[in-house]
Amino acid sequence: MSKRFNRVYLAVGYALAAATLVACGTASAVRPDADFSPSSDDRVFMQLREAARANDAGRAAALAAQIPNYPAPGYVEYFTIKPQLFDAQGHARPDAPDAPVLSFLQRYEGQAIADRMRNDYLVVLGGRHDWRNFEQQYSRFVLNDDTQVKCYALEARQSRGENIAEAARALLVDPKWYGDGCVDLIAALAESGQFTSDDIWQQIRLAYEQNYTTTGANIVDALGQERPKSELLDNAVNKPPLYLARGVMPNTPAHQLTLLAITRMARNDPAMAAATFSSVAPSLTPAERAIGWGTIGYQAALKRMPSAADWYRLSANAPLSNPAYEWRTRSALLAGDWNMVRWSIEQMPSTLRSQPAWVYWHARAVKQAGDAATANQEFQSIADQYNFYGQLALEELGQKITLPPRTTVSDAEIAQMQSVPGFALSQRFYALNMRLEGNREWNWPLRSMTDRQLLAAAQYAKRIELYDRTVNTADKTKTEHDFTLRYLSPFRETVERDAQSTGLDTEWAYGLIRQESRFIINARSDVGAGGLMQLMPGTAQLVAKKIGLGSLSRAQMNDIDTNILLGTNYLSMIYNQFDNSPVLATAGYNAGPGRPRQWRQDLRAPVEGAVFAETIPFSETRDYVKNVLSNTVYYAALFEGRPQSLKARLGYIAP
Repeated sequence: MSKRFNRVYLAVGYALAAATLVACGTASAVRPDADFSPSSDDRVFMQLREAARANDAGRAAALAAQIPNYPAPGYVEYFTIKPQLFDAQGHARPDAPDAPVLSFLQRYEGQAIADRMRNDYLVVLGGRHDWRNFEQQYSRFVLNDDTQVKCYALEARQSRGENIAEAARALLVDPKWYGDGCVDLIAALAESGQFTSDDIWQQIRLAYEQNYTTTGANIVDALGQERPKSELLDNAVNKPPLYLARGVMPNTPAHQLTLLAITRMARNDPAMAAATFSSVAPSLTPAERAIGWGTIGYQAALKRMPSAADWYRLSANAPLSNPAYEWRTRSALLAGDWNMVRWSIEQMPSTLRSQPAWVYWHARAVKQAGDAATANQEFQSIADQYNFYGQLALEELGQKITLPPRTTVSDAEIAQMQSVPGFALSQRFYALNMRLEGNREWNWPLRSMTDRQLLAAAQYAKRIELYDRTVNTADKTKTEHDFTLRYLSPFRETVERDAQSTGLDTEWAYGLIRQESRFIINARSDVGAGGLMQLMPGTAQLVAKKIGLGSLSRAQMNDIDTNILLGTNYLSMIYNQFDNSPVLATAGYNAGPGRPRQWRQDLRAPVEGAVFAETIPFSETRDYVKNVLSNTVYYAALFEGRPQSLKARLGYIAP
């Protein structure tokens, strides 16, 4: 096996081995030698990072003192200050020091690490309700990608007398990201009268529906004097059958607790919840009944129960959670009820309805109703997007999928990327397997780049074999494109050989690798999958034995040649199990073959491959299948040099 394929990917090119660039201080690039190992200072730095993550201020200070000259001083200082701002549970400290933060922000203003520090500081200022200083710092917050900070920003506006109820309703759709800031916002809106008790109860149900029980319990406090008795709340949340057995008292809190109990019961057993709700629904208002059926339909749809669409039909015009709106439409797709698809999408909030998936399916429903002109207008609105639903919309307009004209950049433009602040520091972090920090430093300067500069940066990343940055950077262009970078194909000889030997399309293998690892050779998943094709150790061993390789070490599994050989063989095995369906095989590669087999058995009639993909109950697998097959079509257009059809690859899935 060649040395090229034996090396460990450190995301650093020889061309930059001697580079010294300024970013949070001076950070020299690191050689990509196979023998590279962290220095003693590097190891202390990584321990410092973990101490900061644990908000252990004492340990962080002691570790930082050991590396006074480390070549990433901004990060050393950030990791020292950050744990002073939060307690061990991650809550902002009201008595957090301001002076070191303000000094840091002044010295590193304009750099990625300053924006990260400002994010943390805004959480502290929001927790204090120090709105004057909060708004001063918020105006300088560049990424503005923290839901908790956005909640505090709305609360700051509310404190000045603004009515921000609608903006809050639009923001408060995913309790996973609420934190203290959003719970605080809900309480402030309740106190000011901008949120009614119905608004608060909807937030409580949303949290419990998504199983964020601590957040839900915290939101209950916003009810103030209308807060139900603890015993009743506990029964509704933890013993819903017991609570519902007592019937429904004729008062609003009792009605809301009934809906909460049904929400909890439906998570475990939608059929039992439906039977129970049928008995208590006559005691509720029509609007409340619609809410109850909506949450039952949602949980049933997640379990792909045939009754989901029937229960969902009773939820028309109910205020639902975003996932419940989406699954109402998916259940209608599975049922083949295009009229329901249409009205379900039309009742979504505008921000949700404008997503490409729901634009596409709404247009399909409109077309099914005979209004081709309106449908084509909707297809046209997303057909220029380089994604799964943009591709499908293009085909609905009678066109095949092709590549945009290729923009090439000069060597001089590429060479200029060597001096971009942050790029060298990002490479040091990649060498240390600190991908979060590496991505932060790489992505920061991309924000202000033109398309040509982005393509030059992508080419530069390719030259130093930083392949994931090549793909992600090229993926950001708006009008000028280079799909040879966006759909990169390194290790071509190996992938082509192994794909062909197992009967797979090379483009499909590449579509999967691009989604699995972005060509990061030493990629590791949270669950232990490794290598370019992200194989779980047990799966890798099983495949190795089947093809005669015997038992393998972890290093052998993740070796490029071996990993590709194992991955293509595994994909081929699944493909053969599923009657040569790329949709089912791709889902099986991600979720295990048993799950798509069950999803297929749940079907009542054949469905389009796109419908099957959209109705996969696991969000990760659903997105995975769509992305892999979208990738595959573009790789096919690159490799074959002719227009392609995504619909042809998706086919139909029969029970």
